[in-house]
Amino acid sequence: MAGLAAKELAKRILPARFRQWLRCMQVRLSESPMYKCTRFGSFRRVTPIHAGFGMGRGTYIDRYYIDRFLEENSSSIKGRVLELSDNEYTVRFGGNRVTRSDILDIRPDHSQATIIGDLTAADGIPSDSFDCIILTQVLNFIYDIHAAVETVHRILKPGGCVLVSVPGIAPLSPDEMEYCGDYWRFTRLSLRGLFEEVFGAGCVEVESRGNVLAAMAFLHGLAVEELKPEELDYRDPFYEVSVLLKGVKAAK
Repeated sequence: MAGLAAKELAKRILPARFRQWLRCMQVRLSESPMYKCTRFGSFRRVTPIHAGFGMGRGTYIDRYYIDRFLEENSSSIKGRVLELSDNEYTVRFGGNRVTRSDILDIRPDHSQATIIGDLTAADGIPSDSFDCIILTQVLNFIYDIHAAVETVHRILKPGGCVLVSVPGIAPLSPDEMEYCGDYWRFTRLSLRGLFEEVFGAGCVEVESRGNVLAAMAFLHGLAVEELKPEELDYRDPFYEVSVLLKGVKAAK
């Protein structure tokens, strides 16, 4: 009660600006390091340490999270599997559970593609075709993401699943900005809502991985090999480096 009375008295006799200054000083003194005592080191720069997504310093940090997500859900990568651009993850995590591997690409001259098409208008792909679709780092490059998710749902077999990764905190990709555009960054809420509209509630599981250190390191183009496992594995839900989803098409 005494504390509340003191606050009320302070409101009456102290100017608003002075009260704001006091609150600010309380925060500055309570944090470690204190205000203006932070050592930025190599991060005190306005350009990234390593820019771009080509030849890197090692394993990109978002790939660390994507690889672990796919490994944890590898039992779902089976039967006829569709992946975009290449089938690296299909082979790596599906192994002999995969009976047929298809690669979808929009480019007519893409030599690895077994299916040429646009995920937003893939009328040539029959419905109920795939047991699993691996959709890693794809949706951020598609403007009409709603149409893409509808296609994914349509071409999955009943009971089939889609494994999705999208960026939450990430730099733009220069190559894709020139080629097809880099449109979106996601949160758990936005990705869940996008898929639940099509797959239905209860058919979608969403999570995020990352923390402030991992986000800073990723934005600077640093590699997995430059951080400790415990630094990468610590999860802070307010710093979503990678947002990950498993969606299952309801059985008929």
